[in-house]
Amino acid sequence: MKSILYVGAEVMPFAATGGLGDVLGSLPAAVKRKDPSCDVRVVMPLYGQIKPEWRNKMKRETRFMVHLAWRSNCCVVYSLKKDGVTFYFLDNEYYFNRKALYGSYDDAERFAFFSVAVLEMMHFLDFYPEVLHANDWQTALTVIHLKGRYVDLPGYRDVRAVYTIHNIEYQGIYSREMLGDVFDLRSADSSIVDYNGTVNLTKGAVVCADHVTTVSPQYAKEIQTETYSCGLHHILRDYAYKIHGIVNGIDLDYYDPKNDPDVPEAYHFNDLAGKKKDKAVLQKKFGLTVDPDVPVIAMITRLVSHKGFDLVLAVFEEMMQDDVQFILLGTGDAHYENFFKEAAKRYPGKASINLIYDRSLSKLIYAGSDIFLMPSKSEACGLSQMIASRYGSVPVVRETGGLYDTIKPYGADRSGNGFTFATYNAHDMLVAIREAETLYKDKDHWKALVKKVMKVDFSWDASADKYMDCYKTVLAYGKK
Repeated sequence: MKSILYVGAEVMPFAATGGLGDVLGSLPAAVKRKDPSCDVRVVMPLYGQIKPEWRNKMKRETRFMVHLAWRSNCCVVYSLKKDGVTFYFLDNEYYFNRKALYGSYDDAERFAFFSVAVLEMMHFLDFYPEVLHANDWQTALTVIHLKGRYVDLPGYRDVRAVYTIHNIEYQGIYSREMLGDVFDLRSADSSIVDYNGTVNLTKGAVVCADHVTTVSPQYAKEIQTETYSCGLHHILRDYAYKIHGIVNGIDLDYYDPKNDPDVPEAYHFNDLAGKKKDKAVLQKKFGLTVDPDVPVIAMITRLVSHKGFDLVLAVFEEMMQDDVQFILLGTGDAHYENFFKEAAKRYPGKASINLIYDRSLSKLIYAGSDIFLMPSKSEACGLSQMIASRYGSVPVVRETGGLYDTIKPYGADRSGNGFTFATYNAHDMLVAIREAETLYKDKDHWKALVKKVMKVDFSWDASADKYMDCYKTVLAYGKK
């Protein structure tokens, strides 16, 4: 490999809202570690939220005009280096100096500008990567335009395109009237992006990309079914030959109970004394009865239906009759928030409901809890089950997407690293939770499981190897 350009709408630690930002903050550096000779670069918008500590390190690279349909707007490129990777930031105050990364009325236009600016940047920096790796619908147009209007231009024709679907729910679906006016696509291109009478940017990227990945092997299979595809299964089946899944990793330096400033007492799988102390701190801080013998069940998530909250609500009263404590961190739908507000009143000392999101608090909860509940209806990959494992909070998950690929049932043979259930059923979930509760009472057995769970390698190293193989395969196609 000589060069890779990752394109994404968010990147940790600069600006991020979720898993996509975590991936683009970790994968490029992991690839660079695997192949130090490879020129690895990442490009994202220069959002207003990016802190001065990063802005002060940036170097201005170039300035150019981006022509998109009838509009011409200025783009300024800044760069900085981190972990051997070059990061580019594309600046346009009108498009990117907003209160939030997403959710503006003109998101289609904003990310169309960004996508074309990425392609124009290659010319002005004289940098044409061997592989352009685009992520999610916000960058789908980089693939579509690369294989369309730019394909015959010098430098661009040899660039191979990989497109990753992180969440099939968000496809970039817009009115057909926006084809030329916003996306600067010709009528001849309409067949590429047209789907069910709309412009579907993800569909266009799947058609145009040299290879398509998702963030777990199981999810790659699931999104080709009507149940999980959000309507795109026909296209994904047609192009199944170029779709495969690679499980995400986590940053083991950031998520490290042995060296985590957000965790009161450090610990390691060879010495779990600190975890016991962290549990006491957690119970006291969040108003739970301080008792080392009661298992703490944690959920850290958005309160939305596909995270399995209808299952939790259905058996919550039964679960709370057990000798357990429950702690929740996250925000979401008012229906779920109201339910848990009332639950906190009914179960003082047993239930702690925290309708906020705070990354530092989340790490204390990972460290202090015993069982981590993740009963998702769908989950492309999931990071929380891996983070929980890293901190010794044993996962209880539904067998879907990346949860299926990363957490295997413990069972009688003691071969797995968590507790699982397959059918999307509340009482099947409760059975899995109670299996964990029962094992918790056997202290030696539970301690052995916690150590095993903490030792599972969820680093980016294995995933980076698989991405490198993907890139090499794509480049080999181009040489035939």
